Amino acid sequence: MDSNKVDMYITSMRDNFNSNDIPIIKASLEKISDDKFIVFQSINYKSPVVAIVLSLLLGCFGIDRFYIGNVLFGILKLITFGGLGIWTIVDWFLIMGATKKVNFKKFMNQVNITG
Repeated sequence: MDSNKVDMYITSMRDNFNSNDIPIIKASLEKISDDKFIVFQSINYKSPVVAIVLSLLLGCFGIDRFYIGNVLFGILKLITFGGLGIWTIVDWFLIMGATKKVNFKKFMNQVNITG
């Protein structure tokens, strides 16, 4: 894979991943062929900024967890009103990291599929 393409991809997607995941992403992308790169460009990542906004506004209903695909946690937050508000406040600090983990998992699943 062309180094410039990899660098541009990482620059444009940096906010969607934890900083310690970036070297793994770079190494994975450098190993794939150019024709498979388009698959990685089409992955729909969840925005950590949208997740925190949802958490601040509608976190007590679990909307933030539904957004990132954690349906079970979303349902639990919904039926407990955000753990009576405690879980909602905790998620204000954790949801961005959880979103970045979900994005990294999506990326790594695609690496395993693409091979």
